[in-house]
Order: sequence, then structure tokens, then C-alpha cells
Amino acid sequence: MHATPERPIDRWFASYSADHRNRQNQRIHLFAVPAILWTVIALLWCIPGGTIFKPGIWAALAMFVAWRFYHRASRSLGFGMLAVFLLLGALTFALHQWLGTRDLLIAAVGVFVLAWIAQFVGHKIEGQKPSFLTDLVYLLIGPAWVLAKLYRRLGWRY
Repeated sequence: MHATPERPIDRWFASYSADHRNRQNQRIHLFAVPAILWTVIALLWCIPGGTIFKPGIWAALAMFVAWRFYHRASRSLGFGMLAVFLLLGALTFALHQWLGTRDLLIAAVGVFVLAWIAQFVGHKIEGQKPSFLTDLVYLLIGPAWVLAKLYRRLGWRY
């Protein structure tokens, strides 16, 4: 019987998990990481597209690039993150229609600041520095790590 080779995503998750062992910090991350992901999408949505591009083009491009990263790391996580991006993109589109660019920007900045404060509080409780301070790729790993936790809870493979 041959051992299954460890995938790079498994190594990323193992390293990320090592910095996130405290249950309270994990719970904070379950809310703060998706909130930060949404704020990045919303902030990019607010960048003017000029006369050629519609609002949201920069967010769509960033989501596509991130989705390619996830899809290469794990097809099932890639499909899950595609669903997440579609949901967050639709939410941001609706909020932009309802609030306008200025108020969407204000809301996104507010959520961004609060979510990052929560993240740093979680890491203070944990006694570990945030993973992204060692490698910026962990900014992409966080959302996939949260999604992988959901997959495991549902009994799905990632």
C-alpha cells in the first residue's frame, strides 16, 4: 500500500492550524476571516472603473485570481470558494445598488477595522502572531481554512 502524497494545501493548513489551536481564536476566525474577505471584495468594488468598466470589475478580477489559486490547490475547495465568491459578489452588488459607492465604502472600512481588531484579539488570546506575518500567502489560506472546517463538519473531502 502506498502512502498518499501530502498536497501543498495540506501543508498550508497544517502550518496555519499550528497558529490557530485555541478554540476561542478559532471561533473568532470563523467570523472575522469571512468578514475580511467580504470587505476586500467591497473595497475593490468601490474602485472607480472609469468610462469603460462597470463598478465591481476590480473585485471580479481579484476574485478570479484568488479562485484560480484555490482551484489549483484543491478542486473541491476551488468549487466551494467559487460559490463563496459568487455569494459575496452578489451581496456586494446588492449593497452597492442599495447604499451607493460612498456608503458601501464606509461600511466596508468599518467591518474591515472591526474584523482585524477581532483577529488580533484572537491572536493575543492564542499567544501566536498571525500567520500572514510570516508569509502573505496565508491571507489566501485563511478563507480556505475556514471553508475546509465547514467541509469537515459536513463530512466532505477537500
